[in-house]
Amino acid sequence: MSDGIKGVAAIIAACVVWGLSPLFYKLLEHVPPLELLSHRTLWSLVIFGLILIAQGRLGQVPVLLGGRSAFLVALAALVISINWGGFILSVQIGMVVESSLGYFIFPLVMVVLGRVLFGEVITRGKAMALTLATIAVLTLTLGLGVAPWLSLLLGGTFAIYGAIKKTLSCGPVVSVTAEVLLLAPLAIIWLLGAHFAGWQGIVGRTGGVFGTHLWDSALLIASGLITAVPLMLFSYASHRLALSTVGLVQYLNPSLQFTCAVAVLGETVTVWHMIAFPLIWLALAIYSAEAYRQDKAARKASTA
Repeated sequence: MSDGIKGVAAIIAACVVWGLSPLFYKLLEHVPPLELLSHRTLWSLVIFGLILIAQGRLGQVPVLLGGRSAFLVALAALVISINWGGFILSVQIGMVVESSLGYFIFPLVMVVLGRVLFGEVITRGKAMALTLATIAVLTLTLGLGVAPWLSLLLGGTFAIYGAIKKTLSCGPVVSVTAEVLLLAPLAIIWLLGAHFAGWQGIVGRTGGVFGTHLWDSALLIASGLITAVPLMLFSYASHRLALSTVGLVQYLNPSLQFTCAVAVLGETVTVWHMIAFPLIWLALAIYSAEAYRQDKAARKASTA
C-alpha cells in the first residue's frame, strides 16, 4: 500500500470517528457536561503522554511550556476546551444539527482569520463562498429568530484554534499534550467537586459518575481514545497528502454528524435549515474548487 493510499485511509478513518462521535457522547448524556469534559481532558492527557513516552518525545512538552510559545499554548488550551465543551453540550441538548453546521463553516471562518492575522489573499472564489455562508447564517437567524450561536461558537473556536496551531512549530501531539496538561488541574478540581461536593454543572443531573457504574467508567476512559486516535490519524494523513485532499475529505466529519442528528438522534430540520445548508454546501464546493486549483498551481510551480 502506497503512502498516498495510507494517508487517504487515515484521514477517512479520522473523519468517520469524529463524524460518529455524537453517538458516543449520547451514551453519556446523563453525565454533566463539565464532568464529561474533565474526563475527556484527563484521559487524553494519559494517552498522549504514553504516546510521547513511547516515541521518546515527552521532554518536548516542558520545553514548549517553558518557552515563548507558552502563552499561545495556554490560549489554545482555553479555546479547544470551549470547543470540546460546546460539542458535548450540543449532543446533550439535542443540537447536533447546529454543531454540524459549525464544522461546515469552519474552513470559511479560517479564510477570514487568514486574511486578518496572516495577510492571506481572499480570491474571488473564496469571497463568493464567504458571501454565500453569510447569507446562510443570516437566513437561519431571521428564520429561527435567533442567531445559530452554537454553530458560530464551534466553527469560530475551532478556526481560532487552527490559527494558533499555525504559529506553533512543534508537532500536533506535543502541543495537544501541553494543552491538556495545562487544563488538567482545572479538570481535577472539578471532578473532586463533583464526587465530594455534589457539583453538577446542570441542575438535575447526578455528578460523580466515575467509579459508580462500570460501563459509564469505561466510556469516560474511552473519551480519551475518541480524542487521541483521530488526531493521530489526521496528523499522519496531513504529512502524506495535499492540503486540498485533506480539506475535501474533512467534510465527511460534519456530513456524518448531520446524518447522525437527523437519522439516528431524531433531531428536527426546519425549512430554514433546508435553505441554509444547501447554501453552505454550495459555498464549500466553490471554496474547495478554489483551494484545489491553488494547491495544484503551487505544486506545479514547485515542480518547475
